[in-house]
Amino acid sequence: MRPTLRQLQYLVAVSETGRFNLAARRMNVSQPSLSAQIADMEIELGTTLVERGRHGAVMTPAGEQVVRRARQILHLVEELRSMHAGGPNTLSGHIRLGVIPSIGPYLLPNATRSLHEMFPELRLSVHEGRTVDIDGNLRNGRLDLLISTAEDHPDCSFSPLFKEHLWICVPPDAPLANSRRPVRLRDLKGHSLLSLEHGHHMNLAIHDLARQSGAFVSTEYEGTSLDAIRQMAAMGAGIAVLPSLYALVEAKRDSALVVRRIDHRKAERDISLIWRDTSPMRDQYEQLADVLRQSANSLLSQATDQ
Repeated sequence: MRPTLRQLQYLVAVSETGRFNLAARRMNVSQPSLSAQIADMEIELGTTLVERGRHGAVMTPAGEQVVRRARQILHLVEELRSMHAGGPNTLSGHIRLGVIPSIGPYLLPNATRSLHEMFPELRLSVHEGRTVDIDGNLRNGRLDLLISTAEDHPDCSFSPLFKEHLWICVPPDAPLANSRRPVRLRDLKGHSLLSLEHGHHMNLAIHDLARQSGAFVSTEYEGTSLDAIRQMAAMGAGIAVLPSLYALVEAKRDSALVVRRIDHRKAERDISLIWRDTSPMRDQYEQLADVLRQSANSLLSQATDQ
């Protein structure tokens, strides 16, 4: 006898709640039944998976390994169910989407409306996070898809969505506000650039821009959000470097700021929809990518025309 899917679900629930009673409540079973099932699984595998104590349930090193594999197995089963719920080429079921914060809030509102109209049986839950965090959650099975930069997620499959440019954002009295034409890289020399905190792809991109241009990245302030960076730029703390969707959809509306596109290949990045190579839902994910691609291009073209 090998561990059943139900036993794997129980173990994941204990790992996530830290207590047998909370896990049993989540799984809608009695605590003795859940405990017995996990004990049976430990006997079958020949190792202790959970350290039990007055302070709760803690996964042993072996338990952590099994939980990682269990999440992958359970999500693969969920993908298989979703793939056939409405036919082999229909998007349905529950899909967990991870997004980087420079993209999600500006792309997804319009895109999700279109998705719900086209695929009424689809349930999409969105989880925003740093690049390094959502990458880990894709690999351990907590997420099914990502909207991010493909080069930051090696060994994954992806479908390109749109090319994003980087823009500077400065107050009207700043020297770089004198023109609305694209900024040349050499124009940034000697200036202080504001960046998101470590772990975001934008942080690496801005450090690279600084090296190429002779600018420097501010060590006094690292933003936790694009709004925070924009506000610091408005106060004269440095030059905010912002991605297209945010620069055109949000920052451009602010009359107290001037935005200019950086004219250089280092100020570009390709945004993609990304999934595990092992996923059986490539065709369905390509459908989702089509909707996201159309929404992004529509937003960018409308904002550019304004």
